[in-house]
Amino acid sequence: MPGSVRHEGSLLDSLRLNQRIIGALLVREMLTRYGRHNIGFLWLFVEPMLFTLGVTALWTATKSAHGSELPITAFALTGYSSVLLWRNMPGRSIGALWANLSLMYHRNIKVLDIYLARLLLEFGGATISFAVLGVVFMAMGILEPPEDFLQIAGGWLLLAWFGAALAIFLGAISHHSELVDKLWHPFSYLLFPLSGAAFMVDALPKVAQDFVLYIPTVHGVEYVREGWFGSLARAHYDLAYLISCNLVLSVAALIAVRWIGRRVVPE
Repeated sequence: MPGSVRHEGSLLDSLRLNQRIIGALLVREMLTRYGRHNIGFLWLFVEPMLFTLGVTALWTATKSAHGSELPITAFALTGYSSVLLWRNMPGRSIGALWANLSLMYHRNIKVLDIYLARLLLEFGGATISFAVLGVVFMAMGILEPPEDFLQIAGGWLLLAWFGAALAIFLGAISHHSELVDKLWHPFSYLLFPLSGAAFMVDALPKVAQDFVLYIPTVHGVEYVREGWFGSLARAHYDLAYLISCNLVLSVAALIAVRWIGRRVVPE
């Protein structure tokens, strides 16, 4: 029908327009953050690689106990990479709207576009870092190849979904209150040892297991480790719980974006 054809064309045009907008914002964000000097945008994944290597070296040197038979290098790679994935996203989104208020004069640029551009950068950097370090460690013979690539990808995407939803929610409400920025940084450091990165749930007492399994990121990290190490990692997770948390957080994030979008005053 003619009406349906026009509607489909309009939807496709809108998607193409939105794709161009986010692409332009990505380029602008990379140039603003990394510039054209030294290695430029390569810092996008080199920086998280250096963090992960530093933590891996520290945990190896101190022979940190993690309550499993997994090699400490493999344990650090899967744990700290997941932390960088979900923790850096809110850090980049909080205050992002204040830094881009001038762009809001363009009617095609929406509040959500600002956040999506930054989130895609963080996701890309953390993912490339995780993949490159995994390949390098396997080539060096200090890490066995993954047992289930699809499970790792699924767990990684679930953790990214959690981080993105949390980032959009915190980013939106931070435009209304500076208190969000003040509280997030200490809270993220306190959450790190409880996020599942530094322990296996199976090694904890039953009381502690029941407590940490209320934290959504624990389920994602356990799922990723099971996908990589198989039977060596006796994992505890509930994907239905993690997905439910992500859905609730996503709805809250979209509501917050819609609410703040009506109150944004371009500069």
